[in-house]
Amino acid sequence: MSDNVGKWAVGTHYGPVLTQSDLYLLENVDLELHPVLASTDGSFQLIFNIATGQTSGYNADNRDHDLPFTAKDEPATLPRVDQLIIITDMSPWCTVVKNPAGVTLNDICSTLWREYTDNTVTDKELEVLQPRIQDQIKRFAAGTASSAWQQYYSPSPNTASRVKRCDWLRDRQFFEKLSRRDNYAKQRLGYSAANIFVMTLSQYY
Repeated sequence: MSDNVGKWAVGTHYGPVLTQSDLYLLENVDLELHPVLASTDGSFQLIFNIATGQTSGYNADNRDHDLPFTAKDEPATLPRVDQLIIITDMSPWCTVVKNPAGVTLNDICSTLWREYTDNTVTDKELEVLQPRIQDQIKRFAAGTASSAWQQYYSPSPNTASRVKRCDWLRDRQFFEKLSRRDNYAKQRLGYSAANIFVMTLSQYY
C-alpha cells in the first residue's frame, strides 16, 4: 500500500471513536480520509463495482495485474467515526454507513452495495427525471436483468423488471473517490459536517 501503511493499519492503538454528537460539539474537527478512498494512494487504485459488490485494485504503474483489497478492514478516517454520510450528484439518495467500532473501508463498500442493489427505484423517484433519462434507466435495468437471466435460462424474462438504484447510475457504477464538498452538502442536506463526503463515480477504468 502507501507509505502511511502503519498509520492506517488495523489495531487497537487508535483514540476513541467519535460519534455524531462529538463532531458537532468539537470545534474545527478535520477528518483525514483514507488515501484509498481519496484516490491519492498511487500504489493502489480501488476498483469497486457498486452493482456487484466486487472489490479489487491495481497499481497505477502496472494496470495489467489485479491486486487484492487488503486494506478493507482499515479505518475510513482518522480520527475514527461511528458514522459516515455519503452523497453523490449521480443519484438523489443519501447513504449512512455505521460501525460503533469505527467505520472501515469495507463498511463503506458493503453498505453502498446493499443500498444500491437491495432498494428499488419508486415510480415517483423516476417521474422527476426527463422521459429520455427514464427510458435510459429502464432499458439499462432490463438489459442487466436479461443478461443475468440468460446465464441460466432462455428465453429472457419480461423487461418490465423493477429498476434498482444501481440501474439509476447506468454505466457509471464504479467508485472513483470520496471528497469533502461542503457547499454541495449544504445544497443537498441543508447542512455540512466533517463526516459528510461526496462520492464520485465513473465508468470502468
